[in-house]
Amino acid sequence: MPIEMPKGLPFSVDTFSPSSKRKRHHFLTHAHKDHTSGISSPFSYPIYSTHLTKSLVLLNYPQLDDSLFVGIEVGESIVINDPNGEFQVTAFDSNHCPGAVMFLFEGSFGNILHTGDCRLTPECLQNLPEKYIGRKGKEPQCRFDYVFLDCTFGRFSRNLPSKHSAIHQVINCIWKHPNAPVVYLTCDLLGQEEILTSVSLTFGSKIYVDKAKNADYFQSLTIIAPEILSEDPTSRFQVFDGFPKLSERATIMFAEAQANFQHEPVIIRPSAMWYVCEEERLEMDSRRKIRFNEAIKDQFGIWHVCYSMHSSREELEWALKLLAPKRVVSTTPSCRAMELDYVRKHCFDSYINSDDSLWKLLDIDMEPCPQVNSPVKTVACSPMVEVSTLTCVESELRPINVSSCKKRLLSLSPPSKRPPVTLFGRARLSLHDPDFPPEEKCISTRDNPLCVVNEMKQLVIVHNTNEDSENRLQNELMAEGSALQCKKLVTTETVEERLENKLEAVQTVMQSEERRWDTYHEYRYENKQADEITLQCENLTRKETNKCSYSIGYSKGYSDNFRKLYRSMNAPVPKPLPSLVVLRNAIKRSRGN
Repeated sequence: MPIEMPKGLPFSVDTFSPSSKRKRHHFLTHAHKDHTSGISSPFSYPIYSTHLTKSLVLLNYPQLDDSLFVGIEVGESIVINDPNGEFQVTAFDSNHCPGAVMFLFEGSFGNILHTGDCRLTPECLQNLPEKYIGRKGKEPQCRFDYVFLDCTFGRFSRNLPSKHSAIHQVINCIWKHPNAPVVYLTCDLLGQEEILTSVSLTFGSKIYVDKAKNADYFQSLTIIAPEILSEDPTSRFQVFDGFPKLSERATIMFAEAQANFQHEPVIIRPSAMWYVCEEERLEMDSRRKIRFNEAIKDQFGIWHVCYSMHSSREELEWALKLLAPKRVVSTTPSCRAMELDYVRKHCFDSYINSDDSLWKLLDIDMEPCPQVNSPVKTVACSPMVEVSTLTCVESELRPINVSSCKKRLLSLSPPSKRPPVTLFGRARLSLHDPDFPPEEKCISTRDNPLCVVNEMKQLVIVHNTNEDSENRLQNELMAEGSALQCKKLVTTETVEERLENKLEAVQTVMQSEERRWDTYHEYRYENKQADEITLQCENLTRKETNKCSYSIGYSKGYSDNFRKLYRSMNAPVPKPLPSLVVLRNAIKRSRGN
């Protein structure tokens, strides 16, 4: 299914959901049903498509009004006036199915290429403007800001044969079976009509389509290629529906031919999906890789030809190197663009700047927030950006204007200390960056309470006991939380509660250490031989242990911020915990006495 276009764009492409219907302009790349889903409901905005796509859509959705469509043909450009500024749209052939195009959008939001479903061959790319195509290893004069790319076969690394080569394989397979009384072509609707046309021209025969059983196919061919259509059921070449249970129906047909002492028919299935699935199965079985240069007969007697309307991984990589876009977004829900080498090498090293077009794409207000008279600011924000929800947790401990900061610019650290920002964020990548360990920052001033940003990106505010300042700060945080979406991340504690919790934790640690050593000595008394060996090892290593500048379990002291906290409250700083060595010697002395 196609993806929704980001909020900052005034148009949608191939989506007709309730959210996309709020867009002012709608574009349809081709007439496949997964791209026209939802188009039948009431609609008021124009739909831009080719004339052939419009005709095919109206066949499936006769309730739509013809005046709803605005025609745009291959190579044609249209300037659209929009309240947010005019932009230009140009249509290019996407090499997918009859009437299919990809759209180039140029406007204040940047330069965006939406491929729809496509097969990006050299012939397809050479139709794009020259300024967007690199030459001889050089970057293009003008780089695309975004390419919304069809990555259906983005994980398939094998070289797919061209459409022209696949059609020749179909014709050669027919030539090799001259005695076959019937040739069944299991060609899919919208995309493989070129195979039917070539077969019809080569053998001088029309193609039969059962009008009663396959009405959609028959009506579509009357628009796409009416000259090859036949209603004669005795024709040698017939369209055979590949779904459902193609193998079972083929087995029955072969059995009937043998029972009647007739030559078996030829069933040809042009499809790349069978090759993709079969290749994965063969690799799991450690067998020789499948061939792509000729038709292959499976165990059910069906001949398969690799005919693809989508680009393989190699073709996508080659196309991206020529176009050199700044960002690539997969139009498939699994976001397979993230797996492409070009995307990993060239689209993850950019950072969000104030003039980056990503802000316009996400509809982020770039106007700076008003200055406030507070020297203390704590920012805790996710290092990645999500398209659907942009979250920024930013808290200032002075009164601020909440309404003016509903859309606030992320305050990022220097690029050398930050992971890259991607369009769909870390959540879509399932990445964990080991080079950036969680930090805990403590910031405090004389007039402001202590603010701690811990490793879970939560803000812990330690209040003074003064009720006025406490109430004022709570009101500020509650007001700011609704604008910055961080209400659930902020918790408050009093100093007394925090000290009490700290002392309880220290006491718990000491008790656990004492129980640990009691258990240890009970074990040693029960196992005398092991005890003697352990004592010998301790005697050998005691000198080395005493030379060390530290010992296990010893705390050198608390942090400066923690000491400042106790001193600001006129409370003595607790002594550090004794080391395990000291505790052990003390227990030995007590038992010896």
